Amino acid sequence: MDNCENICVSILNNNFHCTVFLTGSKSESNRALIMEALSEGKVEVKNLSEAADTVTLSKILNKEYQISKHQTLNSQFKTKNSKPKTATSQLSTKISEINVGPAGTAMRFLTAFFTLQTGEVILTGSKRMQERPIGILVDALIKLGADIQFAALNGFPPLKIKGPLLQKTSRIAVNGNISSQYISSLLLIAPKLPLGLELEIESKLTSTPYVEMTLSMLEKAGIRYDWTDKIIKIKKQEYRNSEIIVEPDWSAASYWYAIAALSDEAEFFLPGLNAYSLQGDSRITEIMANFGISSQFKDGGVYLKKEPKKLERLIFDFKDCPDLAQTVIVCCAALGHNATFTGLETLKIKETDRINALQTELKKIGVKLHEKNLVCKLDCTGLNFPDKVFIATYDDHRMAMAFTPLALKIAQLEIENYHVVNKSYPGFWNDLKTAGFMVN
Repeated sequence: MDNCENICVSILNNNFHCTVFLTGSKSESNRALIMEALSEGKVEVKNLSEAADTVTLSKILNKEYQISKHQTLNSQFKTKNSKPKTATSQLSTKISEINVGPAGTAMRFLTAFFTLQTGEVILTGSKRMQERPIGILVDALIKLGADIQFAALNGFPPLKIKGPLLQKTSRIAVNGNISSQYISSLLLIAPKLPLGLELEIESKLTSTPYVEMTLSMLEKAGIRYDWTDKIIKIKKQEYRNSEIIVEPDWSAASYWYAIAALSDEAEFFLPGLNAYSLQGDSRITEIMANFGISSQFKDGGVYLKKEPKKLERLIFDFKDCPDLAQTVIVCCAALGHNATFTGLETLKIKETDRINALQTELKKIGVKLHEKNLVCKLDCTGLNFPDKVFIATYDDHRMAMAFTPLALKIAQLEIENYHVVNKSYPGFWNDLKTAGFMVN
């Protein structure tokens, strides 16, 4: 990696007092965009995330973008000697390629979305995206009646999707301990399915709050559902006119909690966040209370403040909030706390194998992360802070931001490929500058 793609982070002092305006939630935004598209304009979305993943999904779904694309194709066929039916024929047989890049949520949500659309698409993504499994979701959609083929390697993108889906059944079963995005993807299209959906969740559900988020957002748009035991039922129904205001991103907030935890003194105000969030990552308030970070909700946001407290909690479970794992693990490592971590089932199939990435990078400060049967435990007996450390990011936005708080312990922290944060939190480096960090 060229050094011009790296960024150096350091501090002038260890005390922080400022307001940080966070971008909208990527998770909420991506669900809202699919709902907006399926509702044919009845659902209006406000405060969309600026995250690259959301921008990508928005461009793909944007009706004007699609219309202009077809208008361009039409203009190519409308020559003096062409007949209108020739243009129609060529348009109907053309296969569009849709590239989501590294946007995992977009890949899962669009896989289901395009089964309802008329026409044929190739849905693909980055090299890493083509290594991330999607077979469980595809199998479920095929059972419903979708026409989907794996265009290269079985079980992985790219996908060849031909719609519209001719539904064969309303009842399917999906394994719940791999990725909640598979389930959310199916739930989002359920109201538009001719026979509705009766979804049975097999095994223990991972990341339950994300499924609850999907259902709550659907409910706000007038969609009724029933969730009894392990079965979620959604009948075919119409969206109602509604407005969805996306809350700021609690995942982004987690990095400010980590900075506060490693600081000598800190008080941040994060406007727009509320105590009754749909986002599972709002659990960071509970987790970071163990680190002495208090959360007070007032003035339309949350005040977080560092208070003296000894860190004693030994086990952290991330089953409902896996995106917080890297942040908390790095925080514990920097504080020399030999904690144990569970609920990490999905970390190996994210933007990178996050377990392996954490193990590699934590060694640079003398910390070992031992893994056994998806349970990880820190060994901080060798903890040390060199004057300079280089952190590789593995094209993973959360690796970059989870390790950045180490700048409070290391004189010169170099982060690889600083652009990677654009995936979820484009303003991260500027916000650090506002808070008083030196970012070069």
